[in-house]
Amino acid sequence: MIFHGYFRSSAAWRCRIAFNLKGIEPQTRFVHLRREGGEQKRPAYRALNPQGLVPALELDDGTVLTQSLAIIEWLDETHPEPPLLPADPARRALVRAFAEAVACDIHPLQNLRVLSYLREEIGLPQESVDAWCRRWLGDGLAACEALARRHGGDTRFTFGDAPSLADICLVPQMGSADRFGVDTSAMPRLREITAACAELPAFADAVPARQPDAEA
Repeated sequence: MIFHGYFRSSAAWRCRIAFNLKGIEPQTRFVHLRREGGEQKRPAYRALNPQGLVPALELDDGTVLTQSLAIIEWLDETHPEPPLLPADPARRALVRAFAEAVACDIHPLQNLRVLSYLREEIGLPQESVDAWCRRWLGDGLAACEALARRHGGDTRFTFGDAPSLADICLVPQMGSADRFGVDTSAMPRLREITAACAELPAFADAVPARQPDAEA
């Protein structure tokens, strides 16, 4: 299989964590989102993923999977150990809801194409764009803090003592919060979980700075 990603992409970061947890190392192709107008916009990549987004995963039979959550759930279904979702249906739904709160509600508002639109089409100065990010990331993560407290208790990770899809989505989003200067001091539970994840090689090896295409 061939994984197309970008070191700083939160969505690609999620997939890297999942691959690492499963002990799978796909071939990689790097799609630089900022170089020469964005490699993701070029016809060759658009033919692979019409959305012009990363990640994309080419399977050995030629099927192309897009969207990080779909890729991770495919990976969990085809390589079930260790599981990334609980066996209990209600707990599975809770984990999915937490993951979607990040991937569907928080992350899209900091997406490169959204921020570029705010700067280039609306004409907002960079400080206003940064304020936009801090507002929506902060609000979204505050809700995740409440969800983690409600459903996770004092477990090591968000929904238990083993990492799940929830943690896979949380860690890159907390990384984005740090990058955009979001104050997470009122989110001690999320910070504890993030620190616990950082102790695992699967998470530590997936951080943007450790990727072959990483830039300062």
